[in-house]
Amino acid sequence: MNTTKKDLWDASLYDNNHAFVSNYGTDLISLLNPKQGERVLDVGCGTGDLANMLHDLHIDVVGIDYSENMIEQAKQKYPHIPFYVADATALTYENEFDCVFSNATLHWIKNPEKAIESIYQSLKLGGRMVVEFGGGGNVQTITDELIKQIKNAGIPFTDEQFPWYFPTIGEYTSLLESKNFQVGYAFHFSRPTKLSGEDGLRNWLEMFSPSIFENVDTVVKNNIFDTVEKNLYEKLYRNGNWYADYKRIRIIALKK
Repeated sequence: MNTTKKDLWDASLYDNNHAFVSNYGTDLISLLNPKQGERVLDVGCGTGDLANMLHDLHIDVVGIDYSENMIEQAKQKYPHIPFYVADATALTYENEFDCVFSNATLHWIKNPEKAIESIYQSLKLGGRMVVEFGGGGNVQTITDELIKQIKNAGIPFTDEQFPWYFPTIGEYTSLLESKNFQVGYAFHFSRPTKLSGEDGLRNWLEMFSPSIFENVDTVVKNNIFDTVEKNLYEKLYRNGNWYADYKRIRIIALKK
């Protein structure tokens, strides 16, 4: 891991305003269908909520995340689970896990080939990869408007600055097959996701776009957020809550 990289993740904001990330992950645990005693690696464990759910099911779970802030909070919340700071593209495990589990993480990794290779190496032969992440078109209504207002503010923005990787299902399953995975299940679906309260969209922007605004004045950033809220109100606000236009991919793949 590159320890000189600034950790922009706010673990408290994540826990207090973005519990939906873990809440939706409970469905993924059902898809995982873990068996007692299995050894599971939770890639991108965040502050550890899903890892703890697995632990409560008598799963031997290890959690990793690239963010030191997230791992520190996970350790404080769940000291009975081993959590480590690690880069998902450079895991050091070899043939150790029955399953690699990952919720809402792989769309942050813009080198998917390396992540897939690393996951493959970590799995036992016949082990499974069970993941959900943002697919093609994920939060496009939000990000299109955000980028438009960044450019309107005179701030240069390139494709390289876009922090996410949102593949189509064909792109990602082809990558898996090229790395010798056997894809058993793949599903790309829309899931409008409620963001809590009047400040839901602003909290989402604060949580998930800090790298875009790392060198932008706070006043300028807040003005951009104000305009994004105003322009998206008719599209994404209803019944007292904001809704993000999530589109997700779920996959089960086996190590051959």
